[in-house]
Amino acid sequence: MTEVVVVGIGADGWDGLSPRARRAVEGADVLRGGARQLALVPDDVPAERVPWPAPMAPALAGLLEEHPGRRVVVLASGDPMLSGVGTSLVRLHGAGAVEVVPHPSSVTLACARLGWAVEETQVVSVVGRPVELVVPHATPGRRLLVLGSDGGTPAEVAALLTRLGYGASRLVALAQLGGPEERRSTGTAAGWPHGGTDPLVVTAVEVVADPGTVVLPTVPGLPDAAFEDDGQLTKREVRAVTLSRLAPVPGQLLWDVGGGAGSIGIEWMRTSPSCRAVAVEARADRVQRIRRNAVRLGVPGLEVVEGCAPEALAGLPAPDAVFVGGGATAQGLLEACWAALPVGGRLVANAVTVESEAVLATWFAGVGGNLVRLAVQRAEPVGGFTGWRSAMPVTIWSVTR
Repeated sequence: MTEVVVVGIGADGWDGLSPRARRAVEGADVLRGGARQLALVPDDVPAERVPWPAPMAPALAGLLEEHPGRRVVVLASGDPMLSGVGTSLVRLHGAGAVEVVPHPSSVTLACARLGWAVEETQVVSVVGRPVELVVPHATPGRRLLVLGSDGGTPAEVAALLTRLGYGASRLVALAQLGGPEERRSTGTAAGWPHGGTDPLVVTAVEVVADPGTVVLPTVPGLPDAAFEDDGQLTKREVRAVTLSRLAPVPGQLLWDVGGGAGSIGIEWMRTSPSCRAVAVEARADRVQRIRRNAVRLGVPGLEVVEGCAPEALAGLPAPDAVFVGGGATAQGLLEACWAALPVGGRLVANAVTVESEAVLATWFAGVGGNLVRLAVQRAEPVGGFTGWRSAMPVTIWSVTR
């Protein structure tokens, strides 16, 4: 049974509401929303108006208990199910308790103004989140819509793109979409002339690379130079094979045990915005390095745990996949990783020493999987000629539980 109605309202206010949305608002006993949304409702609507407190989350959780027996309507910006309060209320109270009456979203309106196909446009929300989330999506020819928290977002996006080597990208800041004060500001990332805009703004980006910019794809195998490291780095070719065995799946969680530079966890998360990872690293300096790499490469949500495995694994959320990049000989480490995996979970462990290889061989004999040794050679100068220099071979054990 529906207990709360969520009505989307745009910058066009009351005039832009559908008849169904108006009836819901006019029939409410209580209107909840931000001060801006509540002010868009005419004074002759008799409902009690209660603005959201700060922080907002406890009020959302207790919304039904706070207004027992009363008809509650929540006002939300645009489409309540696009990074909006409708999503939060459904998650907290269930879809059966929440009816949503959407308004055209800022994404829909922006694409309509620009002539962009919605299904071909990447939406990135940095509302209350780091602007670096744009990084994995910044590739030549791509169209982005960045949803931000305030009027400073367009300038932040412009500065970020310029640092990444995409200063030639074309930006349009679309403010007050759908309202009488709708306006746009344009420019390139490198030459963005607008320090701040209206807080109700969507930043549209057509990504253009500057000459010489190295494009970083989302598929595994970034150049080693993309990472800050102290030598503790799973090298590019081995990393690509390792991630293929870990098989990133949207929405799943990886444990990167012995994070080093964080390259495996970072590349796991870059494959999909919904991929999550926890990097476990014993050294404090490497912990900070992993965090810097994660922010710079566009996955600031990478969780980093400082501590020695297996003890540091206690209390972590259950993984869908585990990578052990070093320390396979540590007492109880592989046992703890194996025990944490669900049916269908993947475990991948790499070894470069005879002792760690022996541990992997024992596990391979006991539970199966695949055992592969990679030997990589790189062409390097030898006097006035070119020869092959071999890297240390790496043994990779991968298994599905």
